[in-house]
Amino acid sequence: MTELRKISRDELAEKLVHHQKWLRNEPGGVRADLSHTDLRGVDLSLANLRGAFLHGADLSGADLREAFLRGAFLHWADLYGADLRGANMHGANLSGANLRYALLSGANLRGADLEGANLHGANLNDADLRGALLDGTRLDETTVAPLLAALRIVVEKGGEHEAD
Repeated sequence: MTELRKISRDELAEKLVHHQKWLRNEPGGVRADLSHTDLRGVDLSLANLRGAFLHGADLSGADLREAFLRGAFLHWADLYGADLRGANMHGANLSGANLRYALLSGANLRGADLEGANLHGANLNDADLRGALLDGTRLDETTVAPLLAALRIVVEKGGEHEAD
């Protein structure tokens, strides 16, 4: 197992500034690489981390409300109990991620790769998972009904279903 890298608030802020420059193709811009970084409980609400490398990062308990994580690389990240309400994770790679008890209500997970992710106890109310890859995703009774709604699947009596 890879040891998590510690990061100061100043170093994190600097990485975010350089990432914004990278997104705008400005000189000095560098894509944020926060892979295998200890980011437990950090406030990244409203942050633009599009395309950032966060694989294996520990974001447990982090505030990522309305963060822009489109196309971010979060495979094997620990997002246990993270607040991702309203976050845009369209096309993000969350394969193998731990999303237990994460707040994902209103999140955009369209086309996200959630293969092998753990969604036990996650709040998926009003999340959009259309086109998401869900092979091997671990669910429990609290996540199944919201997941079906998020996929726009209607379950009818007799076990038949239809999709939009």
